[in-house]
Amino acid sequence: MSAPERRQVVTLPPTIAKLTAVKHLVLYGTNLVRIPPEIGNMTSLERFEPYTSHRLHWYPYELTRCTGITDSTVSTRALYGNFKFRPPFPALRPVTRAGEADLGALDPAVWGTEAVRTCSVCAGPVDHELHQVWISRPVGTDVLPLLVNACSTACLAALPEPHSGYVPTPHTGGPAVVQPASRW
Repeated sequence: MSAPERRQVVTLPPTIAKLTAVKHLVLYGTNLVRIPPEIGNMTSLERFEPYTSHRLHWYPYELTRCTGITDSTVSTRALYGNFKFRPPFPALRPVTRAGEADLGALDPAVWGTEAVRTCSVCAGPVDHELHQVWISRPVGTDVLPLLVNACSTACLAALPEPHSGYVPTPHTGGPAVVQPASRW
Protein backbone atom coordinates (compact mmCIF):
# COMPACT_ATOMS: atom_id res chain seq x y z
CA MET A 1 0.00 0.00 0.00
CA SER A 2 1.13 3.53 -0.66
CA ALA A 3 1.38 6.04 2.19
CA PRO A 4 -1.85 7.82 1.12
CA GLU A 5 -3.66 4.47 0.97
CA ARG A 6 -2.38 3.50 4.44
CA ARG A 7 -3.64 6.81 5.87
CA GLN A 8 -7.16 5.89 4.76
CA VAL A 9 -7.21 2.78 6.98
CA VAL A 10 -8.87 3.83 10.25
CA THR A 11 -9.92 0.41 11.55
CA LEU A 12 -8.98 -3.21 11.05
CA PRO A 13 -11.53 -5.62 9.58
CA PRO A 14 -13.42 -8.03 11.85
CA THR A 15 -11.72 -10.84 9.92
CA ILE A 16 -8.62 -10.32 12.09
CA ALA A 17 -10.36 -12.93 14.24
CA LYS A 18 -8.98 -15.51 11.79
CA LEU A 19 -5.37 -14.59 12.63
CA THR A 20 -5.21 -16.91 15.60
CA ALA A 21 -1.52 -17.87 15.16
CA VAL A 22 -0.13 -14.30 15.07
CA LYS A 23 2.28 -13.74 17.96
CA HIS A 24 3.50 -10.20 17.25
CA LEU A 25 1.17 -7.48 15.97
CA VAL A 26 2.97 -4.32 14.88
CA LEU A 27 0.71 -1.33 14.17
CA TYR A 28 3.49 1.25 14.40
CA GLY A 29 2.51 4.74 13.23
CA THR A 30 -0.88 3.82 11.81
CA ASN A 31 -3.85 6.11 11.29
CA LEU A 32 -6.14 3.70 13.17
CA VAL A 33 -8.85 5.23 15.33
CA ARG A 34 -10.30 1.92 16.55
CA ILE A 35 -9.61 -1.79 16.67
CA PRO A 36 -12.53 -4.20 16.33
CA PRO A 37 -13.49 -6.42 19.27
CA GLU A 38 -12.66 -9.46 17.16
CA ILE A 39 -9.01 -8.89 18.12
CA GLY A 40 -9.88 -10.96 21.20
CA ASN A 41 -9.76 -14.08 19.01
CA MET A 42 -6.04 -13.52 18.34
CA THR A 43 -5.25 -15.64 21.40
CA SER A 44 -1.64 -16.39 20.37
CA LEU A 45 -0.64 -12.73 20.64
CA GLU A 46 2.43 -12.18 22.80
CA ARG A 47 3.54 -8.72 21.68
CA PHE A 48 1.19 -5.84 20.84
CA GLU A 49 2.74 -2.70 19.36
CA PRO A 50 0.46 0.14 18.24
CA TYR A 51 3.17 2.67 19.17
CA THR A 52 2.83 6.16 17.62
CA SER A 53 -0.70 5.38 16.41
CA HIS A 54 -1.76 8.62 18.07
CA ARG A 55 -5.39 8.46 16.93
CA LEU A 56 -5.99 5.31 19.03
CA HIS A 57 -7.42 6.63 22.30
CA TRP A 58 -9.09 3.44 23.58
CA TYR A 59 -9.17 -0.30 22.91
CA PRO A 60 -11.85 -3.00 22.99
CA TYR A 61 -12.15 -4.96 26.25
CA GLU A 62 -11.87 -8.16 24.20
CA LEU A 63 -8.12 -7.48 24.00
CA THR A 64 -7.96 -8.90 27.55
CA ARG A 65 -8.81 -12.32 26.06
CA CYS A 66 -5.32 -12.32 24.56
CA THR A 67 -3.87 -13.55 27.84
CA GLY A 68 -0.48 -14.35 26.28
CA ILE A 69 0.38 -10.69 25.72
CA THR A 70 3.40 -10.06 27.91
CA ASP A 71 4.83 -7.05 26.10
CA SER A 72 3.17 -3.98 24.66
CA THR A 73 4.29 -0.64 23.30
CA VAL A 74 1.46 1.89 23.29
CA SER A 75 1.56 5.68 22.98
CA THR A 76 -0.01 6.08 26.40
CA ARG A 77 -0.09 9.90 26.30
CA ALA A 78 -2.77 9.64 23.60
CA LEU A 79 -5.06 7.46 25.74
CA TYR A 80 -8.21 8.52 27.57
CA GLY A 81 -7.49 8.70 31.29
CA ASN A 82 -3.72 8.23 30.91
CA PHE A 83 -1.84 8.68 34.16
CA LYS A 84 0.11 11.77 33.05
CA PHE A 85 -2.56 14.04 31.56
CA ARG A 86 -5.93 12.42 32.43
CA PRO A 87 -7.83 13.39 29.25
CA PRO A 88 -11.56 12.82 29.78
CA PHE A 89 -13.41 9.72 28.64
CA PRO A 90 -16.24 10.34 26.15
CA ALA A 91 -19.72 9.88 27.60
CA LEU A 92 -21.44 6.58 26.86
CA ARG A 93 -25.11 5.67 27.09
CA PRO A 94 -25.40 3.44 30.17
CA VAL A 95 -28.12 1.20 28.68
CA THR A 96 -29.54 0.81 25.19
CA ARG A 97 -32.55 -1.48 24.95
CA ALA A 98 -33.36 -3.63 21.91
CA GLY A 99 -35.06 -1.51 19.29
CA GLU A 100 -33.40 1.78 20.36
CA ALA A 101 -30.49 1.19 17.99
CA ASP A 102 -29.52 -1.26 15.26
CA LEU A 103 -26.58 -2.95 17.01
CA GLY A 104 -25.44 -4.39 13.68
CA ALA A 105 -25.02 -0.97 12.05
CA LEU A 106 -23.74 1.58 14.57
CA ASP A 107 -22.07 4.93 14.05
CA PRO A 108 -18.53 4.35 15.36
CA ALA A 109 -18.17 8.04 16.23
CA VAL A 110 -20.99 7.59 18.77
CA TRP A 111 -20.66 3.94 19.82
CA GLY A 112 -16.93 3.28 19.38
CA THR A 113 -17.61 0.38 17.03
CA GLU A 114 -19.53 -0.38 13.86
CA ALA A 115 -21.43 -3.30 15.39
CA VAL A 116 -21.96 -5.09 18.69
CA ARG A 117 -22.77 -8.73 18.24
CA THR A 118 -21.33 -10.38 21.33
CA CYS A 119 -20.77 -9.43 24.94
CA SER A 120 -17.24 -8.31 25.78
CA VAL A 121 -17.44 -10.21 29.07
CA CYS A 122 -19.28 -13.52 28.48
CA ALA A 123 -19.06 -13.66 24.65
CA GLY A 124 -22.80 -14.35 24.53
CA PRO A 125 -25.15 -12.49 22.18
CA VAL A 126 -26.10 -8.89 22.84
CA ASP A 127 -29.73 -8.96 21.81
CA HIS A 128 -31.90 -7.51 24.62
CA GLU A 129 -29.86 -4.59 25.88
CA LEU A 130 -26.39 -3.12 25.56
CA HIS A 131 -24.45 -1.77 28.52
CA GLN A 132 -21.32 0.24 27.64
CA VAL A 133 -18.67 1.20 30.18
CA TRP A 134 -15.02 2.20 30.30
CA ILE A 135 -12.49 0.32 32.41
CA SER A 136 -8.72 0.81 32.66
CA ARG A 137 -6.86 -2.50 32.78
CA PRO A 138 -3.34 -3.74 32.04
CA VAL A 139 -2.67 -5.32 28.66
CA GLY A 140 0.92 -6.42 28.35
CA THR A 141 3.07 -3.73 29.95
CA ASP A 142 0.59 -0.84 29.53
CA VAL A 143 -2.67 0.17 31.21
CA LEU A 144 -5.28 0.78 28.51
CA PRO A 145 -8.72 2.39 28.53
CA LEU A 146 -10.98 -0.43 27.38
CA LEU A 147 -14.50 -0.14 25.99
CA VAL A 148 -16.80 -2.84 27.36
CA ASN A 149 -19.96 -3.80 25.45
CA ALA A 150 -21.91 -5.97 27.91
CA CYS A 151 -25.16 -7.86 27.53
CA SER A 152 -26.36 -7.42 31.12
CA THR A 153 -25.78 -5.90 34.53
CA ALA A 154 -24.56 -9.35 35.63
CA CYS A 155 -21.73 -9.14 33.10
CA LEU A 156 -20.89 -5.61 34.28
CA ALA A 157 -20.74 -6.94 37.84
CA ALA A 158 -18.34 -9.70 36.68
CA LEU A 159 -15.75 -7.18 35.44
CA PRO A 160 -12.47 -7.18 37.37
CA GLU A 161 -11.38 -4.15 39.37
CA PRO A 162 -9.82 -1.36 37.33
CA HIS A 163 -6.07 -0.94 37.63
CA SER A 164 -4.84 0.91 40.72
CA GLY A 165 -4.32 4.63 40.15
CA TYR A 166 -7.10 4.93 37.55
CA VAL A 167 -10.85 5.53 37.86
CA PRO A 168 -11.68 2.97 40.58
CA THR A 169 -14.88 1.56 39.03
CA PRO A 170 -16.19 0.84 35.55
CA HIS A 171 -17.90 4.04 34.36
CA THR A 172 -19.80 5.62 31.49
CA GLY A 173 -17.38 8.52 31.00
CA GLY A 174 -18.36 12.12 30.54
CA PRO A 175 -17.45 15.27 32.48
CA ALA A 176 -18.78 13.99 35.83
CA VAL A 177 -16.14 11.23 36.07
CA VAL A 178 -13.57 12.16 38.68
CA GLN A 179 -10.14 10.84 37.76
CA PRO A 180 -7.23 10.53 40.18
CA ALA A 181 -4.70 13.37 40.05
CA SER A 182 -2.21 13.09 37.20
CA ARG A 183 1.30 11.91 37.96
CA TRP A 184 3.05 14.43 35.75
